[in-house]
Amino acid sequence: CQVIVHDVNELTEKLFPIVEAMQKHFSAGSGTYYSDSIFFLSVAMHRIMPKEITRIIQVDLDLKYKTNIRDLFDEFDSFPEGAVIGIAREMQPVYRHTFWQYRRENPQTKVGEPPPDGLPGFNSGVLLLNLEAMRQSKLYNQLLEPTMVQKLTEKYHFKGHLGDQDFFTMVGMEHPELFHVLDCTWNRQLCTWWRDHGYSDVFDQYFQCEGEVRIYHGNCNTPIPED
Repeated sequence: CQVIVHDVNELTEKLFPIVEAMQKHFSAGSGTYYSDSIFFLSVAMHRIMPKEITRIIQVDLDLKYKTNIRDLFDEFDSFPEGAVIGIAREMQPVYRHTFWQYRRENPQTKVGEPPPDGLPGFNSGVLLLNLEAMRQSKLYNQLLEPTMVQKLTEKYHFKGHLGDQDFFTMVGMEHPELFHVLDCTWNRQLCTWWRDHGYSDVFDQYFQCEGEVRIYHGNCNTPIPED
């Protein structure tokens, strides 16, 4: 087993010029903080990691594994043609909220609607990054360009604060073919913040998850069930 430790400052230095343009749209602070770049690491991982690294699983710290993480690696084999990232759906109506203006202007849209037919957005707590596919995808790399980011944020009236997750969600509304959607059991989010903040009527449509949980995600400091 080989462990390589990366210097955060070094990574941030490489990241900043690539993600600077998107930070103002998807960062919590006002303006662009240099240190915020690290929240966009997954977006440009294919530009930063050595070429010989072809696949990476990136995970949040607030996870509890109920199965062998090796099984998650098998999901790479299920990527459809053209997909570059494996990611689970967001399990709260956060993007129903964020896309309110676009939804009001487009009443028939699936944007922000709950599964199985809607587009609830993504949660970046568990990410499968096919770096080789990311490097080769002309479309994906075009979407990193500042002009494209600007164009999409204007189209969707998008202003977020969740870093890479917001970028993937917005891109997924426009180009779902870039993503392999992981089953909710691979990222069983537990946060219920939005249930108590105006969305109790629709909350359960987003939050339900059938099947045996493989990874629990205690997002927004939610306690994870004991075994």
